[in-house]
Amino acid sequence: MGERGVRVLPSTTGVFDLPEHLSPKADPTLIARDERHFAAIAESLEEVSADLSGRLDDARKAPGGKGRQALDRDQEVRRLSARLRALRRYGVDLCLGHMVFAGDPEPVYIGRQGLADSGGHRLLLDWRSPAAEPFFGATHANPMGLVSRRRYRWTRGRITDYWDEVFTPDGLEGHAALDDQSAFIASLGGNRSPRMRDVLGTIQADQDAIIRAGSAGALVVDGGPGTGKTVVALHRTAYLLYADPRLGHRRGGVLFVGPHEPYLAYVSDVLPSLGEEDVQTCTLRNLVAEGAGATAETDPEVAALKSSAELVKAIEAAVRFYEEPPAKGLRVATDESDIWLSAGDWAEAFGARDPATPHNDARDQIWEELLTILVDKYDGDEPAALLRRSLRRNADLAAAFNRAWPLLEAADLVGDLWSVPAYLRKCAPWLTPDEVRKLQRADAQAWTVSDLPLLDAARQRLGDPEASRRRRRHEAAVAAERGRMSTVVDDLLAAHTYDDGEGVLVMLHGQDMRDALVDEAALPSADPDRLAGPFAHIVVDEAQELTDAERQMLLLRCPSRSFTIVGDRAQARHGFTESWRERLERAGLDRIELASLTINYRTPEEVMAEAEPVIRAALPDANVPTSIRRGGIPVAHGPASDLTAILDGWLAANADGTACVIGDPTFAGRPRVRSLTPELAKGLEFDLVVLVDPDRFGEGIEGAVDRYVAMTRATQRLVILTNS
Repeated sequence: MGERGVRVLPSTTGVFDLPEHLSPKADPTLIARDERHFAAIAESLEEVSADLSGRLDDARKAPGGKGRQALDRDQEVRRLSARLRALRRYGVDLCLGHMVFAGDPEPVYIGRQGLADSGGHRLLLDWRSPAAEPFFGATHANPMGLVSRRRYRWTRGRITDYWDEVFTPDGLEGHAALDDQSAFIASLGGNRSPRMRDVLGTIQADQDAIIRAGSAGALVVDGGPGTGKTVVALHRTAYLLYADPRLGHRRGGVLFVGPHEPYLAYVSDVLPSLGEEDVQTCTLRNLVAEGAGATAETDPEVAALKSSAELVKAIEAAVRFYEEPPAKGLRVATDESDIWLSAGDWAEAFGARDPATPHNDARDQIWEELLTILVDKYDGDEPAALLRRSLRRNADLAAAFNRAWPLLEAADLVGDLWSVPAYLRKCAPWLTPDEVRKLQRADAQAWTVSDLPLLDAARQRLGDPEASRRRRRHEAAVAAERGRMSTVVDDLLAAHTYDDGEGVLVMLHGQDMRDALVDEAALPSADPDRLAGPFAHIVVDEAQELTDAERQMLLLRCPSRSFTIVGDRAQARHGFTESWRERLERAGLDRIELASLTINYRTPEEVMAEAEPVIRAALPDANVPTSIRRGGIPVAHGPASDLTAILDGWLAANADGTACVIGDPTFAGRPRVRSLTPELAKGLEFDLVVLVDPDRFGEGIEGAVDRYVAMTRATQRLVILTNS
């Protein structure tokens, strides 16, 4: 480690550490220029790290200030800290490779981040820069101006292999003999780890084109197993935040939605390694408080009813039921005379609400309008301000208002739909009597996953029932602090009757100056819900599983309708018979672009040969990608009793890597061996996959998809065991 924490190599040690069988690549004529460049990168990293550390120390020691000044100081500390953490993740292995353009012998080195030396000379070009696009996108059919390209394979901060590609005859000079396979293809057979391994240096042209596509509207990325959909989704997230100023954190930022918690854990290191630490990542369950304890809907007919966006519309009617003004008037007693509050007055007060304001938040607007109407109708002698304070404390008026516009909880509202048939019929008149009956249940708040979109819609429409109380408490705290500060200022002025020569004491007589001394930001307030949105862009992986109702949850959080939607129709457990465009247009998206990934980089040909007939039997038109490599290990079959021996043998033979047993709920897992259901294995990858009794996964589409998904998690070896 360098003195400031950045990993660099000792000046006497070269970066290249090539194994004996690659000794021809260690020829100084091939790597000397790279060694010099890496030495310059190491020196610059030390300088940048020292500078950042010093600026961070200064920022932390700086006075906190108040209000906006304090906020700016905290943001600067976070920015410098994030930059320093990003540098400390890597040393010279920030560099991915270099490219040489026709007519310019000097290589352009590509990095995870941009880097320049103290003289301003560029040492690394950020991979997201438009100028770096040829490094990922150049092909022999379209070299994009390149003569050659070199990619490095890093192992613990040293280069253990590199691979040269040439695009013109001139590019052969000064390069190693070309390998039979690229560094990328060779790396595909490497052992997996519990978290997604680094793949930035091996992004392929078809993937890079999608990563760099614009953010307007919805981009659908359709691809089968092993095509790099998750790689595209994650790197596109980082790219858009860098390249599109409309998506920055100050404008809403980007939300990344994955299918389940094991998936989020698996990919958790990728975005920070790309320099993006502030992206919100979640599953659909995380968007709703009740999601953590929600169970699966056992009745498929009920699940189908709740998956419809149409039923989500019932939430609006359910809330409006509580927003009808009273049909009868009310006599409000005061000290001097009564005031008649007519049905028309109620309607006028209710009409004062901003339509965009959630139900619970609108209470304050309506209450204040109601008080204004009463004060205007009063014909006594009591001053308006005193009358208004008196009316606020009127218990009968408050009770009538609470009945007319009650505070509502989302859970209570949705629970009533499942327990009061007449209420459901009123809110969803299109439902048949049998459908209304099916949706009723004994425990109205025994939440299922299918309930989450309705709970979310209700919470969005209602707002926070505690917001008004918190606002009043905050206002009271501000008033108390202003009173305390005013007392301090008065005491100060009383103790100093002379002119200080700067006019400060004179300024303290003004109310604006006294108010400015109160730091409202430092007073207690509620923590914001960081998943509530709105977001400038949303990326969804495994999106083929989303129902119409679940898509509504995301649409509510992205008014711009800017999405990256990643999935595979052939991996939809409940079927996906229509096109992406048809499904998304039904959900409310109108600007839709489609992109396909058809090359399977991950799954060996032997595994895909076994998996393809499984899915085609149920979905003849499934988008089955073409594998580009053979693993040399045939798919094995055997009895379930062999499970322990297979795992013991694999663990003994492989010091690294991960395995997964899919389909045996009695298997508890071991170090480096997980036990998962087919559904929770989706999006993950393992060196060894052992399927136990795959025929028991189910019939029809769901069973076929679960078998197909489970089989295609294997990157090296697949074993299928049965209890016969």
